[in-house]
Amino acid sequence: MEYEAVIGLEVHAQLKTHSKMFTRVAYAYGEPPNTLTDPVVLALPGTLPVMNAEAIRKTVKVGLMFGCEIAAECKWDRKNYFYPDNPKNYQISQYDQPMCKGGGVEIELPGPSRNVMGPHRVVQLTRIHLEEDVGKLTHFSNDSLVDYNRAGAPLIEIVSEPDMHTPEEVFAYLTALRTQMVNADISDCDMEKGQLRCDANVSVRLKGETKLGTKVELKNLNSISGVKNGVEYEIKRQIQCLKTGERISQETRRWDAQAGVTQSMRSKEQAHDYRYFPDPDLMPVRVTEEQKTKLTAELPEAFFDKQRRYMEKWNLAYTITSVICPDRELSEYFETAVALCGNALAVANYVANDLLRELSAGAEHGESPLTVNQGKITPQMLAGLVKLVDGGVISKQIAKDVFLKMFAIGDTAEAIVDREGLRTQSDAGELEKICREIIAANPKPVEQYKAGKLNAINALKGQVMKQTKGQANPQTVDEVLKKLMEG
Repeated sequence: MEYEAVIGLEVHAQLKTHSKMFTRVAYAYGEPPNTLTDPVVLALPGTLPVMNAEAIRKTVKVGLMFGCEIAAECKWDRKNYFYPDNPKNYQISQYDQPMCKGGGVEIELPGPSRNVMGPHRVVQLTRIHLEEDVGKLTHFSNDSLVDYNRAGAPLIEIVSEPDMHTPEEVFAYLTALRTQMVNADISDCDMEKGQLRCDANVSVRLKGETKLGTKVELKNLNSISGVKNGVEYEIKRQIQCLKTGERISQETRRWDAQAGVTQSMRSKEQAHDYRYFPDPDLMPVRVTEEQKTKLTAELPEAFFDKQRRYMEKWNLAYTITSVICPDRELSEYFETAVALCGNALAVANYVANDLLRELSAGAEHGESPLTVNQGKITPQMLAGLVKLVDGGVISKQIAKDVFLKMFAIGDTAEAIVDREGLRTQSDAGELEKICREIIAANPKPVEQYKAGKLNAINALKGQVMKQTKGQANPQTVDEVLKKLMEG
């Protein structure tokens, strides 16, 4: 018998706003414990919540980005539960009237090779709603400490349909979700900082069945790879249970990344356990068509749409577009340089290979990679370098060295070329003299070329370029050598 998994994800993303969801107190990661609180966060008697308008706008943006239906009106609910990280003993959330319904996330599945685009599909969404975050508990052997700095931070929950069937789809979904939200400046989505958190609902069933199997929720998934690995293990565990006749319990399990197993935590709660009811202190939120139109205009181009455009418009390779397109800053840098010099292929190669290599050079020493806007080479400077090569002023070989000097000192390519005398050697008489000397000193490749092995000319060209320190025009060298040997 063959089994298939059915997987749905609940993703929490912390919104990038200056203040918390229902109070003016700021939120930032890494501040001393319990310093980012106020009477509203701590739920002191007599306090009232006030909505964060920027958090609402960003939630609507996420919904628009993923093609959701934006509710004309939504309300707030109290989700009641008692836990030390929840100072109010309830969480302000949205239950039956979420801000966004439906929609979907386009994902790319692994292709036949790393150089070829894989198949695309859309993972369907159930809803996206806005709520407030809770505090953070740190557990020790005998004690637990609570930090309320995070409590009250604006949080969206993105709930997918049970629409994934493999760990690879889960990985692709989370990667696409994260990339889109980072590019739209919705959230930094750093899982190590708790800005992106994920629970996975996993069940298995016989292939061909439509009824869902018993659902198990996975928690403690601290990275995108961790989610993939936890889901992969849980699928295998549940299939083994079915094969041996063991009953699968509806429960919450934690992923132990070190041991590589899931472990039972508690039986799964149902929604009615939370005793939802409308929050009496908050008015409903209304979103107009005019507001949606304005927010849609602020969204960046979806990165898969951008990738398809780059491949069609400039005939760029999939491997290069896969590097440039997911990074909004990098793609904007690329497009600015292309607009200035007109050579998309050359700019793309410099960006994807040389620029990113130098920006990440510090990672070998434990440093964080620089962003493209932190480097010393501006798009205008890169375009200038490409123009020098395209105009025959310097060779591609010389350009590689010039690029490194530009990155190190921040000078323009033209300034470096003029200062160091790197312009292509244009004295035809001197170049012909060098070519004659090389031909005389290398009879074997000359004989091979004359015998019909045309690639033998490359050995001679290499010698000429070496003697001219890369300053000879490769095309001119090719022409002179052919003329002398065929002559």
